[in-house]
Amino acid sequence: MGEQQDTGSQTGPVRLTAWVHGAVQGVGFRWWTRSRALELGLVGSATNLSDGRVQVVAEGPEDECTALLALLRGGGTPGRVEHVAELWADPKGGLTDFVER
Repeated sequence: MGEQQDTGSQTGPVRLTAWVHGAVQGVGFRWWTRSRALELGLVGSATNLSDGRVQVVAEGPEDECTALLALLRGGGTPGRVEHVAELWADPKGGLTDFVER
């Protein structure tokens, strides 16, 4: 019989950039996002944009980035999320923590 290799849920590193639309500034959204990202072991940033959106950049294993995206869309965030746009790319590296900007 053939052997099956257990790959678990490990996936390679990716870079997720998400733009969160809605009432997400001045409500603790960046702090909440940073806390969730650190729990998932991700590095990156959550940044207020001048048009009222928050830009989230996260790097780490694809499964954990996907989990963060689901949390951003999940309805349990501070404020009111109306829409989340996403862009996936290869990681750029150079990040060592998850920060609020």
